[in-house]
Amino acid sequence: MGRLLNIVTPLHKRTTRNYVDRMVDDKVHCMLKAKEYESDYWDGDRRYGYGGYRYDGRWKAVAKCLIDIYNLGPTAKILDVGCGKAHLLYELHQLLPEAEVAGFDISRHGLLDAAEAIRDHLFGYRAQDAYPWSDGYFDLVISLGCLHNLRLFELQTALHEIERVGKNKFVMVESYRNEQEQFNLQCWALTCESFFDTAEWIWLYSHFAYTGDYEFIYFE
Repeated sequence: MGRLLNIVTPLHKRTTRNYVDRMVDDKVHCMLKAKEYESDYWDGDRRYGYGGYRYDGRWKAVAKCLIDIYNLGPTAKILDVGCGKAHLLYELHQLLPEAEVAGFDISRHGLLDAAEAIRDHLFGYRAQDAYPWSDGYFDLVISLGCLHNLRLFELQTALHEIERVGKNKFVMVESYRNEQEQFNLQCWALTCESFFDTAEWIWLYSHFAYTGDYEFIYFE
């Protein structure tokens, strides 16, 4: 298997969260609304998800890290699985304007609200379905904050497809290392289906023959 990286964690740690407040805020209702993955999830009240996920340039640093780590050239091919509003893909496109970039997500609102410069490179699709590209087509496949929203059998298919179409791979999921982080994650998560600690995720990656790099974000 690949490397444990630390690329997204600095962004994740910028946000403060009140875990107990979310758990007692009619959470089942909020979970059902969030799992629609539409306007309430992205740009509605914070109780339903992001509470306003707008472009602010924060993903540029992540894009630069990916280019450096994976030695992506001007004509690289890059896929983002579960791209949401595609802020990261937009930054990669700005830094590598001749690259072939593609992203997909199940959220119609997220895709329609992506930056106009990247919108034509996006389409609606599910991470757990067979991908419409040949083996090894992309120089890099990324999936950040998406895979933990899949059930176990869906996760197996998604990891297989990411492995199949990418020469290099990098995935990031929510996880925990101790009981406090487990509690915080269970309080905060609205859409997560796969609650695993780091050892379990690593075992699953190996079991599903995923060989790419990975990162975990924690709710400390």
